[in-house]
Amino acid sequence: MAYFRKRSGSWEATIDKKGFSRISRTFDTKGEAEAWAKVTESEMVRGVFVSRKEAENTTLSEALDRYEKEITVHKKGFQEKAILRKWRSHPLSKRFLVSIQGKDIAEYRDERLKEVSPNTVRLELAPISHLFTIAVKEWGMAGLVNPVMQIRKPKLPKGRDRRLKPGELDRILAASGSPVLPDIARFAVETGMRQAEIAGMTWHMIDINKKTTTLLETKNGEKRIVPLSPEAVRILERIPRRLDGKVWGVTCHAVSVAWRRAIARARAAYEKECEEKGRKPDPSFLVDLTFHDLRHEATSRFFEKGLNPMQVAAITGHKTLQMLKRYTHLKAEDLAELLK
Repeated sequence: MAYFRKRSGSWEATIDKKGFSRISRTFDTKGEAEAWAKVTESEMVRGVFVSRKEAENTTLSEALDRYEKEITVHKKGFQEKAILRKWRSHPLSKRFLVSIQGKDIAEYRDERLKEVSPNTVRLELAPISHLFTIAVKEWGMAGLVNPVMQIRKPKLPKGRDRRLKPGELDRILAASGSPVLPDIARFAVETGMRQAEIAGMTWHMIDINKKTTTLLETKNGEKRIVPLSPEAVRILERIPRRLDGKVWGVTCHAVSVAWRRAIARARAAYEKECEEKGRKPDPSFLVDLTFHDLRHEATSRFFEKGLNPMQVAAITGHKTLQMLKRYTHLKAEDLAELLK
C-alpha cells in the first residue's frame, strides 16, 4: 500500500508492499506523489518494477566523484577534470540522479549558451551523458534515464574558413618584436601542430635524422609522430639549444599574447601605410586571425600538395573525416588548376 505525508512544504510518498523493500520519494505536490505511487505499484503488480533506490540516494556530486575515480582517471589530459569541477559547483550537483530530468539539462544548456560557444556546451554535456550511461550499465542503477539524451544538442557553427592572405604572415611576424614567434608561427604552418603541442616541445621529442617529432601527449589522448618538412627542419636546426631541454622556452599563454600583439601592430602599420598612400585599407586584412588558424592553413596546404585524407590525418591527428573537413578550406582557384 502507499501512504503520503506532508513534510516541510513537500510531500513524501511511501510504498510498503509485500515482497518488495519499502521505498519513499519526496515531491513538491501531493498530486505528483500520488502519480508516482500509482505507476510504481502498477509496475510491481505487473512484475516489471526495477528498484531505483541507489539512484534515488546518490547525488550528482557523489556520482561525479565516483566517475572521476573510476573513469576519468584512465583518460589523458585535464580537460574532463576541469569540466567535472565545474559541474560540482552547479546547483544540479546537489540533486539526486533520479530527479534530474531533460528539462534541467536543457535549462543548463540554454544558460551556458549565453556565455560560451555551442562546442563548449557540447563538451560539458558529454561526461554527464557518459556518467548516466555508466551508472546504468556498470553501477547497477537500473531504470535510470539519461537526461542528456532527451535534449537537443547545441548545433555546431560552420568551421572557420579563414586562410592566410598573401603578405599577412610576413607582416605579422615582422611586427612581432619577438625573437621566437616568427619561428614558432612558421613551424606551425609547416607541421599543422597545435599551439600547446608546439609550446611543449623538448629536444628529446625530435629526431632530425628521421625528420620527425614525437608527441606522447596529444589532445585526443594518443601518441602522434609528426613528419617535418625541409623548412621545419631548417627552423629547428638554426635554434640555439637551451640548457633546460625545451625547444622554444615559452609558454602557450605567452605565444597567444605575442600573437595578438603582433597582429594589432601589423594592422596599425598597414592602416598607416594605406593612409600615407591615399588608399582605402582592406577591412578583412590582418583581422580576425587566430594562432589556431595556422593549423587550418597547414591542413589545407597538405591537401593542396596532393596528400590524401589518411595521410593528412596521420600528420594532424584528426580522428574523423568530419573533423578533418572542418579544418580544411581549399581555394577554388587552386582546384581549378587541377582540372586543367
